[in-house]
Amino acid sequence: MIKADVLVIGSGISGLSYAIKISEKMPEAKIIIVTKADEDESNTKYAQGGLAVVTDLDHDTFQSHIDDTMRAGDGENNLAVVKMVVEEGPKRFKELVDWGTRFDEKDGELMLGREGGHTINRIVHHKDITGAEIERALLETVNNSQNIEMLPYHYVIDLITQHHVPGKELNEDNISCYGAYILDEKSKKIKKITAKITLVATGGAGHVYKNTTNPIIATGDGIAFVARAKGKVSNMQYYQFHPTALYSKIDGMLFLISEALRGDGAKLRTKNGEPFMAKYDEREELASRDIVARAIDNEMKITGDEFVGLDCRKMNKEKFLEHFPNIYQKCLDEGVDPFKDLIPVVPACHYLCGGIETDMDGQSSIQNLFAVGECTNSGLHGANRLASNSLLEGLVFGHNAAVKTIELLDKNQFNFEDLKAIPEWNEEGMKLLDEMVLVSYLRKQLQEMMSDLVSIVRSNERLEMALKKQKEISDAVQELYNYALLSPKLSELRNLVNIAELIIVQSIAMKVNKGAFYNKDLV
Repeated sequence: MIKADVLVIGSGISGLSYAIKISEKMPEAKIIIVTKADEDESNTKYAQGGLAVVTDLDHDTFQSHIDDTMRAGDGENNLAVVKMVVEEGPKRFKELVDWGTRFDEKDGELMLGREGGHTINRIVHHKDITGAEIERALLETVNNSQNIEMLPYHYVIDLITQHHVPGKELNEDNISCYGAYILDEKSKKIKKITAKITLVATGGAGHVYKNTTNPIIATGDGIAFVARAKGKVSNMQYYQFHPTALYSKIDGMLFLISEALRGDGAKLRTKNGEPFMAKYDEREELASRDIVARAIDNEMKITGDEFVGLDCRKMNKEKFLEHFPNIYQKCLDEGVDPFKDLIPVVPACHYLCGGIETDMDGQSSIQNLFAVGECTNSGLHGANRLASNSLLEGLVFGHNAAVKTIELLDKNQFNFEDLKAIPEWNEEGMKLLDEMVLVSYLRKQLQEMMSDLVSIVRSNERLEMALKKQKEISDAVQELYNYALLSPKLSELRNLVNIAELIIVQSIAMKVNKGAFYNKDLV
């Protein structure tokens, strides 16, 4: 058994900023960060556009950012949370700069971009790799901290709660977290890491669909293991599809074509060059993501085409190359010259607006368990996330959760009597799968089903069929789980099955279309 004061699960902007804050205030605290891949592999790393924050008070206001956020979330946001995040944003942004993050400037002033749903330029950025730059700066700070231990290739299987105490009667209204069972991928051993406070910062679940902008690690692990521990999870029906991912004939992670391109003047066209966004919204290309994604989906259904085009041919080439060098190079690698050709784009699963329910400090419904970032339903996004609000959410809630964690650690009123009775992970009688073909087959089946039946546009019939299919896949996965030695691939599949059920069940419960959720039978 490994003991820590704080266990952080995930190494994106939420987990890293939280750990740094606690480390700075409590240098004696033992902080362990576990991440299932390389230390820098996270959704944060792939955030292109930037961070939405009010920095230019001569031209922007907190109220404007609040209004834009509420409008994008279709009014389902928690206004108090939105106000808190927007107004705290500038302070948290300054800390990010103090930790060494670089943002684009011109003549000593921040260069501000604009994206869909925003009524003014307020996106701070570092070229088109803002997330990677933030990740670099935060990791550098973490690695210079004496009391933070980073454990890459450590995969969390389940949280440790009263569920694991033999003979303990479970009270679902009073669950406590004591840490987690974690698979060390190098040694193949399952460790029991206990902690006074645990933070879940595991990001999204994009790989529940066959096409996503998310990295391969985004399999909804945190949401799934919190749900299995009887923690509250909500708003899973609100899955945002990014309107513009680079079209590919190969399923998997698609390259994101940043919304900032449309903010700078790129226009959407059908495959044969006809504009179409004016039919759907007066804001055209700068409408919120749910509207643009459904418009593209509808145009593809009308024409039968596999993609639409993004027209950058009239954009300023010098500015394009300065701001979007990686997008430009990726297009060239795919045989597309953005100044001569339409960029072929399709909507792809991008951002989960729901997840683990938290309060304004990031506390979940389980005692001593916090959650921050895309894995949460914090109240910020409502039914649809406003572009570039996610990095801001990670910073603000990471700060709040750190402040509350420090307060709890100072009080030190933790009752860990149950820990003595919690067993080590038992693998007796389990066998190693001699091939992963069954796991791969079931994962592909699940992704195909979700993409066909529970995608941008849903229907009552599709959702009912999806629930039956999910149950079949779930039964097959449970059978595998019952006899096979655990591996990350099998555990990820188990989590994706849980995520699919949450999305389907909460979609069926919806009686009105809101934001990213659209059921054609409810019109």
